[in-house]
Amino acid sequence: MSFPYKKVAVFGATSGIGKALAKRFIANGIFVIAIARRKERLAELVHQYGHDKVEASPFDITMLGSIPNYVTNLTSSHPDLDLVFLNSGIQRPVDFTKPDSVDLDVIQEEFLTNYLSPVAFTKAFLPHLLSRAKDSKTAGILYTTSGLALTPIRTVPNYCATKAAMHSMILTLRDQLADTGVKVLELYPPAVQTELHGENGKHIGMPLDEFTNDAWKGLSEGKDQVPVGTAVKAFEGFEKKRQEMYQGMAQMVKNGTPPPGSGT
Repeated sequence: MSFPYKKVAVFGATSGIGKALAKRFIANGIFVIAIARRKERLAELVHQYGHDKVEASPFDITMLGSIPNYVTNLTSSHPDLDLVFLNSGIQRPVDFTKPDSVDLDVIQEEFLTNYLSPVAFTKAFLPHLLSRAKDSKTAGILYTTSGLALTPIRTVPNYCATKAAMHSMILTLRDQLADTGVKVLELYPPAVQTELHGENGKHIGMPLDEFTNDAWKGLSEGKDQVPVGTAVKAFEGFEKKRQEMYQGMAQMVKNGTPPPGSGT
């Protein structure tokens, strides 16, 4: 199965995974609406590829109150938008062995960026996507979570928690939308050599080009879950089993039987 989408809104399109996959989309004839805060980087992307292949759309994803109007305007201008790629994210080290160093504002910003914002965009885009799917047109949402959603590490505990929360949300969202025609896709990166890890990020993890090749391969094969690199081991080792258990519980709920541990 080839990648069916023809117009993709890419959040976080000016750096790291977002920029790399935006370029891969363009290379495969897919029109990209590039969304990010930094206008100068968006302008560079448009200058590189041209207005016939990419459109810049500056937006700060942490402005939750502005999301509904932004999405309404975007989908009105692009009624043929068929995939939303919610990729933006930040990662901050947190050390609870030094409580005085833990900045709750930083934790809140990470939670807002990595979880609340994608949830808000999901709500805002779904009317458009559901309408497309109802008309038997392609419609989907692609999320970037992380291998750390499955197996956390001690240095970035809040980041891991935000990605685990997003992953859990995606599982239930896919279940809820199963009969609507809206596809819910999830990309699980390992550590990748990007700006996410700070100044030394380009030396941490999987080379970005290698990651992009593997991610695109999975997406172009029509997979709705694409673990890459070290995330594959966790996904194959226990996540598949966990999702089988989830599906069993979901079926019990559909049948009207309370699942174990749900209370009375």
